[in-house]
Amino acid sequence: MLMRTDQFRELDQLAQQVFGTMARPTVMPMDAWREGDTFVVEFDLPGIDPGSIDLDVERNVLTVKAERQRLGDDVDTIASERPRGVFSRQLFLGDTLDVDRVEAAYVDGVLRLTIPVAEQAKPRKIEISSGDRQQHAISA
Repeated sequence: MLMRTDQFRELDQLAQQVFGTMARPTVMPMDAWREGDTFVVEFDLPGIDPGSIDLDVERNVLTVKAERQRLGDDVDTIASERPRGVFSRQLFLGDTLDVDRVEAAYVDGVLRLTIPVAEQAKPRKIEISSGDRQQHAISA
């Protein structure tokens, strides 16, 4: 059986997977880090209407959706390089995070989420008693 390959088609498919298409934009870029007892996550969403951003948490899965509106049919497009449509990203949050206290702010095209560490996951001292009736603190 003769098989024919097209290197340019394979390169185009790879580029679509990495960079997305106009119909299916790429995922939103993200940075995440820990500051003390809080995790911070930032998503780049320039030009997004804050009213189109939707955050949901279900069973420790945080879903972020946002939409950049398509240009109307009445405009004469000269260039269109920015992806438009619905963007979506999911984060799987560990059990050590307090998903009931997630805070979000959208400033200058950046969506910033702050997720505190759950109280039960924070280190604490436990008092133990010994046979000589003196108590000693041990870090847990």
